[in-house]
Amino acid sequence: MNTRTLIASALALGFLAACSKPEPVVEAPRPVVVFTLASAQVAPAALYTGEVRARYESDLAFRIGGKIVERRVDVGAVVKPGQVLARLDPADAGLNAEAARAQLAAAENEFAYARAEVLRYRDLVAKNFVSRSVLDAKETAFRSATARVEQARAQAGVAGRQAGYTSLLADQPGVITAVGAEVGQVVKDSAVVMKLARDGEREVLIAVPESRIGELKKAGRVEVRLWTQPDVALAGRVREIAPSADAATRTYAVRVSIVDPLPALQLGMTANVVLADSGATAGGLLVPSTAVFEHEGASAVWVMQAEGERVKPVLRKVTVRQYREDGALVSAGLAAGETIAAAGVHKIIAGQALRPVAPARPAAAPALVRPGAAS
Repeated sequence: MNTRTLIASALALGFLAACSKPEPVVEAPRPVVVFTLASAQVAPAALYTGEVRARYESDLAFRIGGKIVERRVDVGAVVKPGQVLARLDPADAGLNAEAARAQLAAAENEFAYARAEVLRYRDLVAKNFVSRSVLDAKETAFRSATARVEQARAQAGVAGRQAGYTSLLADQPGVITAVGAEVGQVVKDSAVVMKLARDGEREVLIAVPESRIGELKKAGRVEVRLWTQPDVALAGRVREIAPSADAATRTYAVRVSIVDPLPALQLGMTANVVLADSGATAGGLLVPSTAVFEHEGASAVWVMQAEGERVKPVLRKVTVRQYREDGALVSAGLAAGETIAAAGVHKIIAGQALRPVAPARPAAAPALVRPGAAS
């Protein structure tokens, strides 16, 4: 075989290799967060999440300005009445007190001189040595000296009390919930340095939409459940509803008092307030709000069909009876035990292979499950 034949054979093999189709790339299944529908009936209720707070909270501030030289407590400290929380530099207040005392001493000296003058001129007038007008002038000076002594004594008392205002004291037993100043900082009088949550009644602060305000006003008692103990129901009472809505969220601040708090109840804990919905009937399946989307003018979800270790999505139209704070209440189209996509529903394509990922069940879910229902 000559050189020309070898070159022609090589070119022919290269041409055939270039014309062959590449092997298809197998795409790995995409993960999808799924949610398995529970068989328990969902009680008709509205759920609001809030924070546990003290009913009475006080802003603590110094009554005079100055430089903070000591802070004895941190956030979370339990304090007693009369306990020193922070101190200002006492030098300026001490100098003001000394100046006030010196002014009082000067006023008392002027008072003593004026009184002696009045007594002396009264004797001279009785002996007709001076006129009555001179005595009147001395008596006027005496009364002025008396007033200056009273003024100086009052100023000395104020300066002395202000010297004691360099220490910030707790006026009630409670817990420090915030600290707004540090050592070395110069603060003005009445500037908030700390916040004190008083001991006693605890309540949950929640934000409620306008459509629910009427129901809250009529509600006698509501149910409170802590995230740390979702299976324990605490009795609550609506104590206060804000007279106006928040300008940004257009919701009303509502304070719910906890009638019989648990010993484990701490400030700052997250709690759910459950309000019974008298206009709805029990039943239905609660699904995440992110699982429901609009398709051809109707509500729909992706139902996952198992195929070995993978799943394939199937479009299913559903009837949503109510959108709630904790999810969407579906009354038709789904059955207990089915698995649906819980997130990213707008990026799913029918029939594509997916890898299911089960999310952690939220702790607040038992708060809306009817007692005695199967889980």
